[in-house]
Amino acid sequence: MPALFEEIDSQSSPLGQISLRRRRMPVFGDRDIYEVKLGDEFLMSSMFVEAEEALSTLGLAAVQGDQLSVVVGGLGLGYTAVAALKDDRIAELLVVEALDTVIGWHKNELVPLGKVLNGDKRNRYVLGSFFDLATDPGAGFDPNSAGKKFDAILLDIDHSPNEFLNSANASFYATANLALMAEQLKPGGVFAMWSQNLPEERFEALLKTVFERVDSHVVSFYNPFQGRDSTNSVYVCVKG
Repeated sequence: MPALFEEIDSQSSPLGQISLRRRRMPVFGDRDIYEVKLGDEFLMSSMFVEAEEALSTLGLAAVQGDQLSVVVGGLGLGYTAVAALKDDRIAELLVVEALDTVIGWHKNELVPLGKVLNGDKRNRYVLGSFFDLATDPGAGFDPNSAGKKFDAILLDIDHSPNEFLNSANASFYATANLALMAEQLKPGGVFAMWSQNLPEERFEALLKTVFERVDSHVVSFYNPFQGRDSTNSVYVCVKG
């Protein structure tokens, strides 16, 4: 019988100690649950991935055209990236991740979706800070093509526009820096972002200072611990 709990890896990082764990929970039967912790804080879990997947499906649904070049900000457990690759229009996917440890978990296939991402030639890992690359359009997200423009940028790093994985990220959520990121989108390109909270009017208003169209989506999923649905949100913004 598999162990009910296992710490697969734990390493120091610029943000603190980061660990990958696997557990079994009776409510989920024989399903393995993968978790990532940063210090004492839970960053992500494979228990609830509907909103991470919806970030890709909702964001890409707003993109026109074929042979798409797409950026995913934040690798995590890989659910946003794998959902994006299900769109046959994608020609290339750059997954930007600040922590080499997290990229290593996928390259070494310590997490289930690592094999999927490694086996898809459209996927490429980019080691770097999404926020630094987003606000430097002269260099941009692609280390092999400075100033390259993309059809979509999908962001899932901070907990919300007001709750940050790293306090240094806060400056990104302002008109000037969002506009710098938008320079890396093609005309009609899409920026989509996940949040653990319901849509916030103040943030929607901020996004509208940069983007021609802003739509907010509430994503519901069943939470067996609470015996009811929980909600996250996805902002989808279209460049003029």
